[in-house]
Amino acid sequence: MRHLLFIVIFSSSFNVFSQHDLTVKIPNIPFLKGHMQIGLYNNAKDFPKVGKEYKRFYFKVTNWKMSYTIKNLAKGKYAVAIFYDKNSDKVCNRNFVGIPTEKYGFSNGIKPVLSAPSFEDTQIVLDQNKTIQIKLQ
Repeated sequence: MRHLLFIVIFSSSFNVFSQHDLTVKIPNIPFLKGHMQIGLYNNAKDFPKVGKEYKRFYFKVTNWKMSYTIKNLAKGKYAVAIFYDKNSDKVCNRNFVGIPTEKYGFSNGIKPVLSAPSFEDTQIVLDQNKTIQIKLQ
């Protein structure tokens, strides 16, 4: 009986601390040069501020279609913002009005109109391994 109780407690606590993978697929990279940056956010007040990401990933573009897997994330709500850094300066360049001149995208396919989208609009619930696709705009 003690062994059964231990197994039940151990199994239920494992679900609370389970880790999941999030794969981000980018199907429309316009050039085979530069870098991609993925910003992963877990906090609405920080989204989509540069430098306030929960995790940031920066990698060289090597294909027209790419994917990146973020491993061992806790169950929860996240939002993703990406940009294609064509000139590899680690900045999402903008014009004089503040509109990005480099391609970008958000989770849930949200296309902003006059301002950045909200965390709520772009959030995904990670409760198992998940794959999302973000098209560059």
